[in-house]
Amino acid sequence: MNEQDTPETLVAGLVDLLTVSRKSEDAYAAEPQPGGIGRVFGGQVVAQALQAAQASVPDDLVAHSLHAYFLRGGEEGPPIDLSIARDFDGRSFANRRVVASQTDKDGTPRPILNLTASFQRPEEGLSHEASPMPDVPPPEELLTDAEVRRQFLEDMPNVPEDQRNWALRPRPIEMRNTNPVDWRESEPREPEAAMWLRTVASLPDDPAIHRAVIAYASDYSLLGTAALPHGISFMRGEIKGASLDHAVWFHAPARADEWLLYVTDSPWSGGGRGFNRGRIFTRDGRLIASTAQEGVLRQTHKKR
Repeated sequence: MNEQDTPETLVAGLVDLLTVSRKSEDAYAAEPQPGGIGRVFGGQVVAQALQAAQASVPDDLVAHSLHAYFLRGGEEGPPIDLSIARDFDGRSFANRRVVASQTDKDGTPRPILNLTASFQRPEEGLSHEASPMPDVPPPEELLTDAEVRRQFLEDMPNVPEDQRNWALRPRPIEMRNTNPVDWRESEPREPEAAMWLRTVASLPDDPAIHRAVIAYASDYSLLGTAALPHGISFMRGEIKGASLDHAVWFHAPARADEWLLYVTDSPWSGGGRGFNRGRIFTRDGRLIASTAQEGVLRQTHKKR
């Protein structure tokens, strides 16, 4: 970490990344990741599209679900344009459709993601939770994801320099896996995982940015869960993967700068695809969001 990469500057950078600017009626723009290389992180585009949708509805309407399809990989560097269709405005619910695009060198817009978000005015209703949080070690007893990556790279000197730099770069979200995968091993595991996550510094007191950060982080670890029963690893270059679609249901407000437990499982894979589900809990056990994702999951060569 260089002197400029303090926890506060990393989180401020994340907030800037997920803050969209209004260009005209129902047209917004999102800035690229500073210094980003290669393909845009899917959770970033989902969160930016959600932010554009949230900016287009009254403050008393709260996002309760989003459904996104990744059409093609976004390219780091060019800005992302976000156009909105106001499909529905009712007394209790509203719906927004967002197309995220980047412009080719020849000036042609290329859609990279379609997202539909539904909003509701908060109300009282029947309430139950039938999905208790699993009993896992608290985050204070676990290594950070950065420490796990560093240990792995110390034992794997042949990892390419660009992949090493990507793995070690400072991140605005801290993650602590309850049962970390040893990337040197290729033993199959049950397709289940759980990790604690939170931003490395405080976020503004704006519920919309907390929902956006949760949407951003919800793209972590999902697709990798489908690889666990096969004993193959992205870090060893054994898998080619890409998200196809992504859904988030926001059940209750939560702060993304406090510990959240992200529990994932994969009930199925086949045909070059993997299906994954996720549940997000607050530290005191409240289920605040659910996720689902299907993605491309192709083995590039025989596992080691």
